[in-house]
Amino acid sequence: MHWMLNNLGTIVVLILLLLIVYGIMRKLVQDKKNGNSCCGGNCSHCNICKEKKNL
Repeated sequence: MHWMLNNLGTIVVLILLLLIVYGIMRKLVQDKKNGNSCCGGNCSHCNICKEKKNL
């Protein structure tokens, strides 16, 4: 118990960071499922854009 009290601030920051990373990962997965993904803007070298044009 003494160790937890001494490291309470670190534990809280760790939990917040884990929640932020989880939220980002969840958003990326949802965007990927919905067909929205990050784009570098160079469609001529993008396999995803070529595949979508062929459909």
